[in-house]
Amino acid sequence: MHDESARRATKHAVVIAGGGPTGLMLAAELALARVDVAIVERRESQAVAGARAGGLHARTIEVLDQRGVAERFLSQGKVMQVAGYALIPLDISDFPTRHNYGLALAQEGIERVLAAWVEELEVPILRGVEVTGFVQDDTGVDVELSDGRSLRASYLVGCDGGRSLIRKHAGIDFPGWDPSMSYLIAEASMTAEPAWGIRRDARGVNGLGKLDDGKRVRILLNEPHVVQSDAPTEGDLRDALIALYGTDFGVHNVTWISRFTDTTRQAASYRERRVLLAGDAAHVHPPNGGQGLNIGVQDAVNLGWKLAQVVHGTSPESLLDTYQQERHPIAARVLENTMAQTALMRGDDRTMALHKRMTELLAMDEPRKRYAGMMSGLDVHYDLGAGHPLLGRRMPDLDVVTPEGPRRVFTLLHEARPVLLELGERALAIAPWEDRVRHIDARYAGAWELPVLGAVSAPTAVLIRPDGYVAWVSEGTDHGLRDALTTWFGPPAARTVIMA
Repeated sequence: MHDESARRATKHAVVIAGGGPTGLMLAAELALARVDVAIVERRESQAVAGARAGGLHARTIEVLDQRGVAERFLSQGKVMQVAGYALIPLDISDFPTRHNYGLALAQEGIERVLAAWVEELEVPILRGVEVTGFVQDDTGVDVELSDGRSLRASYLVGCDGGRSLIRKHAGIDFPGWDPSMSYLIAEASMTAEPAWGIRRDARGVNGLGKLDDGKRVRILLNEPHVVQSDAPTEGDLRDALIALYGTDFGVHNVTWISRFTDTTRQAASYRERRVLLAGDAAHVHPPNGGQGLNIGVQDAVNLGWKLAQVVHGTSPESLLDTYQQERHPIAARVLENTMAQTALMRGDDRTMALHKRMTELLAMDEPRKRYAGMMSGLDVHYDLGAGHPLLGRRMPDLDVVTPEGPRRVFTLLHEARPVLLELGERALAIAPWEDRVRHIDARYAGAWELPVLGAVSAPTAVLIRPDGYVAWVSEGTDHGLRDALTTWFGPPAARTVIMA
């Protein structure tokens, strides 16, 4: 883009390419932090073609609760136990969380609630257009749109899916594994009575299920041979039905049909100077366990407050390096567990025997908790060094008593600001950071318990990041507090003594 064009471009601090769940959540986080952000979305509305993600796991519900909007989603879906591993149910009803369940809610419903929230936060969404190219320099990114318009941003974030143009144009490698199988998924009518339920074959899982209207059929079929075409036909669907069931059940009136594979890839880097990636643009994997949408939303919550602080000049740009340091290992683990589940769901005799043994194993308490913690996202642990078990883990939503009265800890995070929570007599002073960090005195006499780990010792103070993870823990001293405040929330505004 020439200098004259750049001067004519509409300017924003951050431009997000893609208005799906990840992009919408990131926009909300940035708007809460008072960052000028805009979304570029190729769809004219939040309508989603066909079946995508089907719900939210417990940690994602917690993240939404931290912003005061969880009930908006809960009211639209069905609360139930959704965690599982290779179709082996994992009950989290005994986990120490206010949300010891998942939520069944179609992706379109999730997106509509997110979009309404983003609209309340007055984030502009440029609909019916997409990013076609960009050029970045030392101070920003010039973004070209498909309708000829131009934008200028300090940062560009690609939330534009597995085929991300942003990732490709930034030259970020996307290593991983090519598909070993492909699936058709469709909704249609059938003249003959279908063979309802799940059926395994040597390649994997197939299924025919009733839709809500009780008449139409949701179809999931693995194909005899790997196909990577994006445009499956009704003929492909008939052929796959006949190959598996010996009949196509008179399938007709196919309202939509799609194909997906078990392609598994992860971006080598989540950042190339002023361009960042989140969600499917950064990682793709099979849908086993329903983890994709959830880790994308959690990518956004990890990145949002960090990017906001860099945009505002509160923190150095190096803070953005911690986004990849923390989120890349989380997605890498998801890629591994989805590949393992794909293998475990094959229907040959040897794999079925292994699946039976795995089912027995996950019926045991300790293995169940470990796998359920992983699948629900409640066990996420960022490596922030040695220390108290809370360090780098989610802060529990305790019922505390503050000078203003009883509060839930999650309500203290509604503004997406960091919180220093002292649990006892005030002993810490944070004057150089008081414009950035809420300092709250509270009382709590109950137990401290974490998912998977169990009971932990009670701290005297915790420093909670805007994403709800604990950045520092005190067990009676201020050791390390200044370093933690500087690392996560920028250098001190003035020289001071931490202890009062």
